[in-house]
Amino acid sequence: MKTKMSLKEWLPLIGMTISAFLVNTSEFMPIGLLTDISNDFNMTAAQAGVMITAYSWTVTILSLPLMLLACKIEPKKLLLGTLTVFSTCQVLSVISIGFPFLVVSRIGVACAHSIFWAIASPLAVRVVSKEHQSKALSAIITGTAIAMVLGMPLGRMIGLQIGWRMTFLCVAVISFLVLVYLAFVFPKIENTESFSINQLPELFKNSRLMITYIITFLFATGYYTTYSYIEPFLQRVAGFPSTLVTITLMLFGVAGLSGSYLFSRYYDDHRFAFVQAVLFGFAGALGLLYPASINMYMIILVCAIWGIAAMAFQTSFQAEIIGCVSTAASSVAMAIFSAIFNLGIGSGTWLGGVVYTNTSLNFIGFVGAMIVLVAAFISFIKFRSK
Repeated sequence: MKTKMSLKEWLPLIGMTISAFLVNTSEFMPIGLLTDISNDFNMTAAQAGVMITAYSWTVTILSLPLMLLACKIEPKKLLLGTLTVFSTCQVLSVISIGFPFLVVSRIGVACAHSIFWAIASPLAVRVVSKEHQSKALSAIITGTAIAMVLGMPLGRMIGLQIGWRMTFLCVAVISFLVLVYLAFVFPKIENTESFSINQLPELFKNSRLMITYIITFLFATGYYTTYSYIEPFLQRVAGFPSTLVTITLMLFGVAGLSGSYLFSRYYDDHRFAFVQAVLFGFAGALGLLYPASINMYMIILVCAIWGIAAMAFQTSFQAEIIGCVSTAASSVAMAIFSAIFNLGIGSGTWLGGVVYTNTSLNFIGFVGAMIVLVAAFISFIKFRSK
C-alpha cells in the first residue's frame, strides 16, 4: 500500500509545477497577442509570426547541445539558473525597443525552455520516493494542461486590457517569485553520475529509446497536422460560433487534466495496455473528427477524448524515456525528446497546411489519424516485447 507524499516532497514539486505552467504559458502567449504585437511594431501578423517560428526552431535545434553543455551542473543550480534566464528574458521582452530585440528575447526564453523541459521530469521523480514518481510526473504535466486551459486566454485578457508588454511583465514577476521559493524549498541533489558527449553514441544504440523517439515524432506530427488548424475546422466545418470554439479549446485542456490523472492511476500496473490505449484512442479521436462534426455534442466529446489522450501521451512517454536510460542520461534523453516533439510540431503544421491548401480542411483529422496509427502499430509490435 502506498504511503502519502510528505511535505518535503510536495513543496519542491509544487514549485516545479508552477514553473511548468509559466514556461508553457510563455510559449503559448504570443499566439494570442500576435495582432497587438504586430500593430505595435507596424507590421503584419504574418511577419510578427517569425518570433513563434524562431522559438520553435530554437527549441528543436538547441535542446540537445544546451543540455550537453549544462549536464555537469549541480541540478538545483541548473534549475535556478534556467529560471533566472527565463525570468530575465521576460523582462527583456517587456522593454523591447524594436521587433528584432523582441525576437532575441524570445530566443533567450526558448533556450531556457529547452533546458527546463530536459530537466523538469527527471528532477521531479528525484525529489519524491520511488512509489510517488508517477504522481510527480503527472504534477509536471498538470502544469502544462493548466497552461493550455488558462495560460493563453489569461495572457490575452491581460494584453487586451493593459497591453501585451504587461502580459510578459506578469510572467516575469511570478517567475522571479517562484525562483525565490524554489531556492528555499528545492533540495540539493548531487550528480552521482555524469554524462559526457562520448556517451551519446551509446544512447542512440538503446533500441527501446529509439523506438520511443520514432513514436514521439509520428505522434507529434499527426497531432499537429490536425491541432494547428482546429480553430478554422471548428468554425468552418463544424459551424461553431467563435465563443463555442474558445470553450471547446478550453475543454480540450481541462480534459488533459484527466489524462494526467489516469496516468498516475493506471500506468505503473498496466504499462503496455495504457500506452496502447492512449495511442489507438488518440488516432480514433482524430479519425472521428470530421464524422463527428455533424453534431455539436459529438465533436465536443471527440475533442475531450483527444485532450485526455494527448496529455496521457506526454506523461507516459516521458516515463518511458526515464525508465530506459540511466539517471545521468535522463536529462539528455529528455532534451532529445523535446527537440523531436518540436520537430513533429513543425512537420505536422506544414503537412496540415498542405492538406488544407491542396485538398480540404475536412481531411486534416483523417491524415493525422493515419500518422498516429502508424505510431500505434509500431508501439504494439515493439513495446510488447520490452
